Amino acid sequence: MAWIKRNLFFVIGGILAIVLLGAAGFYNYKGWNHNSVAFDQLNEIYGTLRSLTSQKLSAGSDKVNNIEAAKEQERQLREWIRQGGDYFKTIPPVPNPSGGVVSSEEFAAALRRMIDQLQHEADTASVALPPQYDFSFKAQRDLVKFSGSLEPLAQQLGEVKTIAEILFAARVNALDGIQRVRVSEDDTSGPQADYLDDHSTTNNQAVLTPYQITFRSFSPEIGVVLAGFASSPHGFIVKGINVQLAGAAATDATVPAPAPGMAAAPGKGGLQTVLNEKLLRVTLVVEAVKLLPKK
Repeated sequence: MAWIKRNLFFVIGGILAIVLLGAAGFYNYKGWNHNSVAFDQLNEIYGTLRSLTSQKLSAGSDKVNNIEAAKEQERQLREWIRQGGDYFKTIPPVPNPSGGVVSSEEFAAALRRMIDQLQHEADTASVALPPQYDFSFKAQRDLVKFSGSLEPLAQQLGEVKTIAEILFAARVNALDGIQRVRVSEDDTSGPQADYLDDHSTTNNQAVLTPYQITFRSFSPEIGVVLAGFASSPHGFIVKGINVQLAGAAATDATVPAPAPGMAAAPGKGGLQTVLNEKLLRVTLVVEAVKLLPKK
């Protein structure tokens, strides 16, 4: 007992070490047992796959008609694709001539009308814009003749219009900018702030065109924006979102006052703050999905 008293801390440390070693051993045993069970299940799955791949394909039997079952599954898959297509309606290009070929005169006139219309819609929705904002078409705004085919630009103009109107419907405080990929030789002379260093991608089903949108709002409007993209009849995929506090010098646009009911923090002696939400700067990366024509 005297030795224990003289070496009390050593004894306590030794006991703790033994307890910790026991706990570590138990943890290792549980982990080993879990891995062993998972390995057995994996071997069982591999065995089932080997058994299935070794079987010869057949039309079935008196009880099972594999051909009819495959046809039914194909019918169900095509029906699912048809129903899914209702949520991926192609955004009409602007302009959208009946012949499909866009002339320089048609595009120039449509571009100016669309920019004026979007500026008016932003003003109606109390959404601040950068001064003389061209919605990423500054390179084309003053042109009357354009390089190359105008169909890609017309498609982008229609998509930018749809994206901007989703933001206006959510009544965000300010739209700082929309960036798109370059699709025309004229885009090489435009400001870098209008463009993404990216490109559209094509898979077996669709063409995916990225856009980057930067706006300022409070958190409820962010939810409305995301809901707007999710409920749109056109195919939009939100690929990324970055949210940070809005700086005072984010853009030259003037930010409107908070919406009614959004209380600001009062000074000394004022009423108790019910809600003191900060203005946020949001960057969204969105892909517009255009289904390929059916073969």
